[in-house]
Amino acid sequence: MSNDHISYDATSDLRLGAFREGGPWVVDPPAMAWRHNIERIRAATHSEVPRLLRARRVPPGGRVVAVAGRVGLALAAWARIERGTGGPTSRAGLSRRLRRAFERLGPTYVKLGQIVSSGDGIFPEELVNEFRLLRDKVPPERWVDVRDIIESELGRPLHAVFANVDERPLAAASIAQVHAATLLTGEHVVVKVQRPSVERLVRRDLAAMAWLAPLLVGRIPVSALANPPALVELFAETIVEELDFRLEAENMLDIARVLAATDQRSLVVPRPHPTLVTRRVLVMERLDGFAFDDVAGMHAAGIDTSAVVRAGLVAVLEGAVLFGVFHGDLHGGNLFVMADGRVALLDYGITGRLDERRRLAFLRLLMGGTINDVRMQLGALVDLGALPEGTDLDAVVHDLGLDRPAKDPTTMSADELVQEMRELTKSLLGYGAHLPKELMLFVKDLLFLSSAITLLAPDVDLLGEVTYIATYFARVHGEQITRDVGLDPRALRVDLDGVRASMGLTSEVESITARDLQRRRQLILKRMGEHRGRR
Repeated sequence: MSNDHISYDATSDLRLGAFREGGPWVVDPPAMAWRHNIERIRAATHSEVPRLLRARRVPPGGRVVAVAGRVGLALAAWARIERGTGGPTSRAGLSRRLRRAFERLGPTYVKLGQIVSSGDGIFPEELVNEFRLLRDKVPPERWVDVRDIIESELGRPLHAVFANVDERPLAAASIAQVHAATLLTGEHVVVKVQRPSVERLVRRDLAAMAWLAPLLVGRIPVSALANPPALVELFAETIVEELDFRLEAENMLDIARVLAATDQRSLVVPRPHPTLVTRRVLVMERLDGFAFDDVAGMHAAGIDTSAVVRAGLVAVLEGAVLFGVFHGDLHGGNLFVMADGRVALLDYGITGRLDERRRLAFLRLLMGGTINDVRMQLGALVDLGALPEGTDLDAVVHDLGLDRPAKDPTTMSADELVQEMRELTKSLLGYGAHLPKELMLFVKDLLFLSSAITLLAPDVDLLGEVTYIATYFARVHGEQITRDVGLDPRALRVDLDGVRASMGLTSEVESITARDLQRRRQLILKRMGEHRGRR
């Protein structure tokens, strides 16, 4: 990211980043040796993706046979047993069989499943729910292997760095696992350790995925706008960066800088250690707090859970549209709420990064939504790569019915709902629409925060929140927005009709709570499920 708006000050890292007061050490980026050539490392990592995904006439090794065998058996069993049942039963059966196949195929496929599991609203509900089980299905590595990696990466025996390391991990994921530890100097830390051989396995599996993905188009109902090849490309772009923990540590610093620059002190980033960061080991400050779904515990502690969600939403929006950097993998396992009500953000392996053109496109996309300018939003989607260059925007407006009053989907029959979705999807695909990486990460974050509102602030008026956030951006960032897009938000009226339409509400609706919106969505899903069940 550009640091033009941010100055370093080694005397107080609280001015540098959104860190916890009284930290175990002071973050001084220029003095951190692991940051040497960090942007060159990032560029080299990204340049790997086209090579890994290049088209091959011959399958890349025996791994293709193993993967094709596992996935093929899952599809065959589904086709034989559940496919004919139709509706949710059929999709649930397919999702369950794919999840089991992914478990057996190892860490790369488990990681892919975990990304799908946080894609509520992007991928089918049954697939998301089933793949959530993959978050808890990764056994930890043997301690002796973990210790060997730590000692090899740090170049010292364990006892020369740590007073103690808990051999039982706090958590084990597909790429790495984390252990609580105490440094010899007394600081409480978390040690993130990459799994043995995972880098080699990921590269091998990406080549196999790229070869197989085109063969799965139309055979697996993943998502019309994120079909298997597009999903593999997105996955490759994210996972290759996760394999170098120096990049994750730099992501931590960048997010912390953005939060400090926007004065979002309601969120906290753990400090990466000044020296104990390598390609496969990341030592960071340890933070503690309530699990994100422990609503009762937070209320008992006097924490305003609605403020928690608002802070997260504003932070994601500011990071994306003002600085082009945002946490790209928000879900309940990647954050918790500290005793003082601040949100601790964890796991920065997936971070959204926008060049200037795409940052401005994100800003125009949100501005267009605020003032209900559909063509501004569509133009922004072209610049984001979601629609091809040269797309006839007037035709899109007409074909998608964006110039017509919104329909209330709860008043539509099951057949009408399904037909509406089919026509919308057909039109989007006809225009070459797809979800580029950055937009998918951003949408995924917003969908998570939407579900978080339902959990933590179910009675908040959503239209009122949109108005509050739009007013906040106009008041606090009006000058920069005016410079960036040539429109002064302070002089524009917030028009919520577009927001209402995105929620399936007519213009007569003046307010709606997250609880009520969730009920409407459940009703719509139920009707669509009933339609599929009749087939």
